[in-house]
Amino acid sequence: MTAVAESQAERAVYPRYAVIRLRGVVNTPREVEAALGYLRLRRKFVMSLVVAKPNINGMLERAQSWITWGEIDADALAQVLAKRGRIVGDRPLTEEHLRRYGWQSFEELALAYVSGEIERVACPRRGTWPRRDGRTLCVPYLKPFFRLHPPVGGFRDVKKSFAEGGDLGYRGPAINELIARMV
Repeated sequence: MTAVAESQAERAVYPRYAVIRLRGVVNTPREVEAALGYLRLRRKFVMSLVVAKPNINGMLERAQSWITWGEIDADALAQVLAKRGRIVGDRPLTEEHLRRYGWQSFEELALAYVSGEIERVACPRRGTWPRRDGRTLCVPYLKPFFRLHPPVGGFRDVKKSFAEGGDLGYRGPAINELIARMV
């Protein structure tokens, strides 16, 4: 690739997906379990946030019979961060913790992530944390997954795709309704 093409690829803003595992671990094929591990979906009813790059899309397609995903909006992400966000030591994520690293509220952090201003919500455990304008571009010590409750009202069918009237696979912005029922 040329230098211009590489810089355009770096500037491209990919959609942000919320991915939720809906089925358990029994009888899961090895390659699907590996993809779910890379997505940090090791247990049932766990949600993680991913950027929809081509390699992530391949993992989502491979594991589509065990998960559901779609574009998350800032309001749903702020609600998940406030109610289900955890920091290391299994303590709740608080606004005090966010302020320590330059963020004023859950809504500000969620909007920055959804708009593409920051690449990830949780910082990696090793290495230096990226900084800009006096704030870290992620939240240190935040766990990179969220444990959710089963949805209020239950599922329609966890063996059919969303397009067929079930709950699995890609669901687009309808993921926000599911998240609201599971928080």
